[in-house]
Amino acid sequence: MSNIDIRHDHSLTHAKARKAVEEVAEKLAERFGIEYDWNGDILNFARSGVDGKIALGPKQLRVTASLGFLLGALKGPIESEIRRVLDERFK
Repeated sequence: MSNIDIRHDHSLTHAKARKAVEEVAEKLAERFGIEYDWNGDILNFARSGVDGKIALGPKQLRVTASLGFLLGALKGPIESEIRRVLDERFK
């Protein structure tokens, strides 16, 4: 099993950062069938082959995920895409 652990600084207000995380989760749900729910300021997400969370802090996001065998082979491209989206949404 492969793991992803990305920390990303941001300067958004709490409300704007939470809204941006929610929008990203909605797109992932539409595109890849990922299910998600909030537990305080942590968005948990899962689907077959991936289980993770996005922890929302006042100045930083932390994305962690465990990838199953098949998705583990794509860890590099998956991490790159996560970083691209974070750079785009959380400047």
